[in-house]
Amino acid sequence: MTDYDVIIAGGGAAGLMCAIEAGKRGRRVLVIEKNRAVAQKIRISGGGRCNFTNIYTTHADFISENPHFHKSALKRFQPRDFIQMVEKHNIKYHEKTLGQLFCDESSNEIIQMLMRECDTVGVEIITDTVIQAIDKKEEKFDIVLDREIKSCKSLVIATGGPSIPKMGATGWGYDVARYFKLKVVDPVPALVPLTFGEDFIFDFRTLSGVSLDVEVCCGKTIFREALLFTHRGLSGPAILQISSYWRSGMDVIINMAPDNDVFETLKIKKQQTPKVEIQTALSEILPKRLASYLCDYSGVSGTLADLSYKKLQKLVDVITNWRIKPNGTEGFKTAEVTRGGVSTAEISSKTMECVKIPGLYFIGEVVDVTGHLGGFNFQWAWASGHAAGQYV
Repeated sequence: MTDYDVIIAGGGAAGLMCAIEAGKRGRRVLVIEKNRAVAQKIRISGGGRCNFTNIYTTHADFISENPHFHKSALKRFQPRDFIQMVEKHNIKYHEKTLGQLFCDESSNEIIQMLMRECDTVGVEIITDTVIQAIDKKEEKFDIVLDREIKSCKSLVIATGGPSIPKMGATGWGYDVARYFKLKVVDPVPALVPLTFGEDFIFDFRTLSGVSLDVEVCCGKTIFREALLFTHRGLSGPAILQISSYWRSGMDVIINMAPDNDVFETLKIKKQQTPKVEIQTALSEILPKRLASYLCDYSGVSGTLADLSYKKLQKLVDVITNWRIKPNGTEGFKTAEVTRGGVSTAEISSKTMECVKIPGLYFIGEVVDVTGHLGGFNFQWAWASGHAAGQYV
């Protein structure tokens, strides 16, 4: 049996940050990662360039049953704090859009930075290792591995959620929570493409690859970003964002021309070029394939001269207020993150320690805190890992 001050299950963004901070305090730290290499989500994020934070991060960029829980950690470790670490390691980066920061070169630079920081403070990391069981004995935890037992005073669960299972993601962290009789908010896929039934699937295949800037609404939530038609349904940043708020049975409303008074534009064209076909006129506002599809979908065809203002308004209503009902999502296999997780009612917002089980901590995606698209989930990983690292 080997004793540690801290054992961290999960070598992702949150786990490595927690290890670094605990190591700075002189704690003897072990990180156990079940994959062959740490930081798999960091590696693939941002198209391989890692959208490592967002400079405009606020508490409003996160979803949780307790909308106040994440405020404390985010306030104590802000984007500028992580940027300082990035700059200390001479990693070049740029702002892509809406405050999203990416590495100029590769996400491997962020991984190497975290590994160097871990090495500096003496953090031990073992990979390709599965935890077989956890047993709490008085003030210690016994972590049962394949051929040995490791013990610790503080156990940190940083194993994320089940999104992208091909990378080894599972709901193991929730199993640990349930083993200790903690509440888990039902985990569902988030930041994920939406799918549709047979009434739309053929149409979407013909539109696959078409992209445009839209305003998408679900309930009271609105996002303004790009939408992408796929052969399975709808994707793109706007759809991924709204998917975190969508529930089964809800409609999604899309304005495909948020910067254009479409009716006024078509009205002027009707007066100036009455012999032009409606889909030709509309293709000056929308992508050609989409313009043709929406005319067919609305049952509006012919020249502008042939169309009454009432028929034009019918078409405009579809363009600016297209109400459709998804039948689901693509699921965890393509979801960037998981919504739900270990209930924040079970955890201290200051320390990330479990209220009922002293010495047990939950950080990162495994907790019921889900960020919007654009670097916010990494910022939560850094912030929650940093918070726990001050107390483990």
